[in-house]
Amino acid sequence: MLSSTLRTTPSSNLTRAAETPEANAAHDTDGLPLPRRLAAVAAILGAGVLVVLDGAIANIALPGIARQLQASPADAVWIITAYQLAVVMFLLPASAVGERFGYRRVFAGGVALFTAASVLCAVSPSLPWLVAARCLQGLGSAAVMPLGLALLRFTYPRRLLARSIAWNALAVAAASAAGPTLGALILSAASWPWLFAVNLPIGLLVLVACAGLPTPPRSQRPIDVGSIALNAVMFASFVLGGDRVVAHPLQGGALLALSAVCMVLLVRREMPKAAPLIPLDLLRVHSFRVSVIASVCCFTGQMASLVALPFYIQHELGQSAVTAGLLMTPWPLAVMLAAPLSARLAQRVPGAWLCAAGSACFATGLALCALWPMHGDTVLPIALFTGLAGLGFGFFQTPNNQNMLLSAPKERSGAAGGAQGTARLTGLTLGSLLMSLMFALLPAHGAVHWGLGMAALAALGGSVASLLRSPARGEAAPSAAAGEAPALAPGLVK
Repeated sequence: MLSSTLRTTPSSNLTRAAETPEANAAHDTDGLPLPRRLAAVAAILGAGVLVVLDGAIANIALPGIARQLQASPADAVWIITAYQLAVVMFLLPASAVGERFGYRRVFAGGVALFTAASVLCAVSPSLPWLVAARCLQGLGSAAVMPLGLALLRFTYPRRLLARSIAWNALAVAAASAAGPTLGALILSAASWPWLFAVNLPIGLLVLVACAGLPTPPRSQRPIDVGSIALNAVMFASFVLGGDRVVAHPLQGGALLALSAVCMVLLVRREMPKAAPLIPLDLLRVHSFRVSVIASVCCFTGQMASLVALPFYIQHELGQSAVTAGLLMTPWPLAVMLAAPLSARLAQRVPGAWLCAAGSACFATGLALCALWPMHGDTVLPIALFTGLAGLGFGFFQTPNNQNMLLSAPKERSGAAGGAQGTARLTGLTLGSLLMSLMFALLPAHGAVHWGLGMAALAALGGSVASLLRSPARGEAAPSAAAGEAPALAPGLVK
């Protein structure tokens, strides 16, 4: 019912939102001049690396933090959960606030909040203090993630946008890969508060670089506090319900039901608006909608496989935790390799084909992990398969993000960035829930193999969804990537 309503609501602004990516690009200015562009890129990439690195580092310190603060492991997990909840609850509101008060101002405010919260984390005397500080860090991250992507569109010339998204993906992958190692090095020389204290000099440097960020025009849309509250309750109950539904079915089911009710109320509240908090206007665009679906599918497969693989490598193959980490390292390294290559190919090959081929390669790597008979040397096959999965994910991510960004009118770039982040976090939550169900319903051996198989199917779903995009239905043709702007494709509003 919601889907049919999305496709039929008329609005003059919907027609603008339904332009093809290349038609939207025709209205783009040619980015920032050098050297100001370099300062803006340093701010955007630096902030992205800062929040990703912090998340990767924090995980490794949980046992030590729990021991020093005299907290149970279950309570210590809230150090991670509080951060993730704050991010997912306020991604879309942060995008709306950025459109209203200015991307640059809100982005810089997010960096400042994240940096100040890092100091509070470093001086935390108790677990509740640390959890509250992590919530503030999540709020800062919620502003940095979507608005950084939006600011890239105003920073680079249109012909270089795919390359800028690729470099952003490469930086995030590098931070994800380096996070555990860097965290271990810091902990080998200092106590856990230094994991958060190191954010202070980096955050200050990023704030200085924020002076070079572009200043796009602001929207005059008022901020709807009621919609922000509904959005926060919807995502919080979805994440918490998914986390509890296996161990506590009644409690988890009630939270998921609350999330569904809030979603219906929020959609009804936002439907008449030209620029809604939930980007319903953008979801009416076929190309954007399909990219969101493909992103949810692939991130579901990513999270499910990243949960299953350590159990598979350590418990079934008998490898150590250190070896398991090394065998999973080819994944982010392959993403780093694929990101710039996919940006170059996007200038010659339709993005839908790249996304479909990349997610199919991703699915193949996961399926091989699940089905390959492991006899004799198990190290080399697993390393090759995880590398293949990472290579496919890298070829999928860059053109898919580019299509989502360029499918939106430029003034809705913040909403597009928020939708991209929300799709990613929704997929990660679904992947985690999938593995929880597998472990609850099956023996450990079966859960791991079925989990990897389901992850491969999810990635394959992303491939099929990507094939539903085509140049005739709003997909950017390779010539558009070079700066040409073909005429509008008819029939995009359904």
